[in-house]
Amino acid sequence: MKIAVVTDSTAYLTDEQCELYSIYRLPLSVIMENEVIEETEISPTTFFEAVKSMETLPTSSQPPIGQASVLFNELSKTYDAVISIHLSSELSGTYNTIKSLSGIYEDFKIYPYDSGISCSAQGYFVLEAARMAKEGYTVEEIFQVFEKIQKTLQAYFVVDDLNHLVRGGRLSNGSALLGSLLKIKPILHFEDKKITVFEKIRTKKKALKRIEQLLEEDVEKGYPIVATIIHANAEKEALAWMEVLKQQYPTLRYEMSYFGPVIGTHLGEGALGLTWAEDLTSK
Repeated sequence: MKIAVVTDSTAYLTDEQCELYSIYRLPLSVIMENEVIEETEISPTTFFEAVKSMETLPTSSQPPIGQASVLFNELSKTYDAVISIHLSSELSGTYNTIKSLSGIYEDFKIYPYDSGISCSAQGYFVLEAARMAKEGYTVEEIFQVFEKIQKTLQAYFVVDDLNHLVRGGRLSNGSALLGSLLKIKPILHFEDKKITVFEKIRTKKKALKRIEQLLEEDVEKGYPIVATIIHANAEKEALAWMEVLKQQYPTLRYEMSYFGPVIGTHLGEGALGLTWAEDLTSK
């Protein structure tokens, strides 16, 4: 069976990764002052600079169902099946849109997957699926590996301004929490596919230290780990944090990624995150 791998733009994979592993992308869009822009058509730096002068915050939208249909129609000419991996269904309707298309083909199977998360953590599933598909693994075998990834996958992040998440409705219980969180830097994470407050921390520096402690707990378990630092137009700060992590945990494999326009719409400029999972490529 020849399997295609599709994801959406919020996995924030590079063009080189997509070309190397034959990964297809469906772009989400940002709506900036009534202009709809696919996030693959605007750089994060340009986006965050533009937001500074906007009176209202941008919003985001999922790929149109017609765009997805066109892609799957094209893939059906070459492939027997497609695994389509998307950001959390609690953040976007993208997964459900793809799911609604999964039964319309007779000889071409669509297997939608809700990663329950986003950004480079979502990308872990995509890259592993693409590698396995190229090596001839079955859909069932790939989904079994997804279960393995979920067991060790962790993601924590800190934002400079919770207003973005609250106004966009992406922070669970955000309105109730906002008043008590204005003067602190809470650590956020995903729980049941939703963004929630993990711990309330007084400063960003202490919040990053706490995330380092959480990473150390998994490092001590002894399995190989890939860790990715993610930033929202804060590359200098992200690189500095990576150097700290490399000194503390030199055996890990490190990668750098970013919060693009769609996710950046909800997190705001300056957000920093760290995600990690068992490094399956080391075996």
